[in-house]
Amino acid sequence: MPKPANLSDFVPRHIGPSDAEQQEMLAALQLSSLDDLVEQTVPASILLTEDLALPAGKAEHEVLAELKAIAAKNKINKSFIGMGYYNTHLPAVIKRNVLENPGWYTAYTPYQAEIAQGRLEALLNYQQMIIDLTGMEIANASLLDEATAAAEAMTL
Repeated sequence: MPKPANLSDFVPRHIGPSDAEQQEMLAALQLSSLDDLVEQTVPASILLTEDLALPAGKAEHEVLAELKAIAAKNKINKSFIGMGYYNTHLPAVIKRNVLENPGWYTAYTPYQAEIAQGRLEALLNYQQMIIDLTGMEIANASLLDEATAAAEAMTL
């Protein structure tokens, strides 16, 4: 059974350089602190001299309550736009797979490795089949989407 990953390695790998690594980088730049780095790289005309006056942080549920209170102040007026539009619930699966389906608006190969690899392999197999059937030395299947390929085939 493989040894489980050391979870304590996660934080240093993903949270940025350690203090020692920062000091090493600063030494290579001949600087003593991150403040010196900022002073030498950020123009004085855009450098803030005082701290930002930000409110204290809030929990997510507090922010949501505030936003709901603001949204509750909205007035719901009668709308005549469309005259046939009614509020409806659209299931997410329909929205994503029908209305937002990338096949409707892009001809590019999907970037999921499994899908892209399968589609590219199918194109390669098609090209090889055409070479075998026609006896030609080469063949090309350069159109990535089926609709464009079908339209081009009909014009031939």
